[in-house]
Amino acid sequence: MSTSSIIDNLEQLVNHYLGSEPEYFLIEIKIKPTNNIKVYIDGDKGISIEKCVQINRHLYKLLEEGKYFPQGDFSLEISSPGIDKPLKLHRQYIKNRGRKIEILFNDGSIKSGKLLQVSADDILIEEKSGKGKKTEIKQIVIPFSNIKSTTVQTEF
Repeated sequence: MSTSSIIDNLEQLVNHYLGSEPEYFLIEIKIKPTNNIKVYIDGDKGISIEKCVQINRHLYKLLEEGKYFPQGDFSLEISSPGIDKPLKLHRQYIKNRGRKIEILFNDGSIKSGKLLQVSADDILIEEKSGKGKKTEIKQIVIPFSNIKSTTVQTEF
């Protein structure tokens, strides 16, 4: 079985499992040449370690029973994508409203700001420039078609 067909099957298994818990959603599945399977899942309000363990146990059992890998030669990791990973799904943008983001545009330019709104076609950010009394605040609408990647920025 090819890696892409295994990923397709795994996506179906994960989405079926998450179907009864609509607050959680699949972000991505990656398989390394060493058969290390990484499944990234998130939730509208985050995802707990306990939930990741529960999904791992369920999916691991299905992988063994389905004999996806000869002699059970695989490892499985279930986690959230982490703060350093770019947003991939529209639902992740919605989840991160109110947070500071950094946007890499298709032309290579970068812009940072607070994510205010998310629509089907674009996002609205608040960008601050200058300091003190010279602080300037602009709201900018950015179409998804202009975005190469977006990452959430941690603020301290």
